[in-house]
Amino acid sequence: MPATSQAPPLTALYERDEVAWYGAMIELIELESFDALDFGNLKEFLQDMSRSQRHAVKSRLLVLLTHWLKWEFQPEKRTGSWKATLQTQHFQLRYDLSESKVLENYLAREYDSVYLDAVQVASSETGLPTETFPEACPVTLGELLAE
Repeated sequence: MPATSQAPPLTALYERDEVAWYGAMIELIELESFDALDFGNLKEFLQDMSRSQRHAVKSRLLVLLTHWLKWEFQPEKRTGSWKATLQTQHFQLRYDLSESKVLENYLAREYDSVYLDAVQVASSETGLPTETFPEACPVTLGELLAE
């Protein structure tokens, strides 16, 4: 497959049917037809996937930390729903990170800033002043995921 005859159809395929384009990229890689790959869109796709995965785990961590703070600092208002949210986010985050050391390292770098965001959200949701919560997260990412 010459690269010049493949580039325009693959670019058009990417714009028309992304799933079919994935299949075409996989097939070219399996055939080791690297010169025929749609590198421009492949780079864009990989960047988008990376951002999407990072956003997803960061968002999941924010929900987990927010509910953990509410659980710890408003024990009188604990509900089964809070517990279920804690468990669901905890399990999902563990699943996500078990597949990717890169995502785990990313969350470790972002952990302190996500915690500060969680304090703001927990404060808004509970009506408790932000000063109620510790300035720094009292548990590490590893401890949070082990709970």
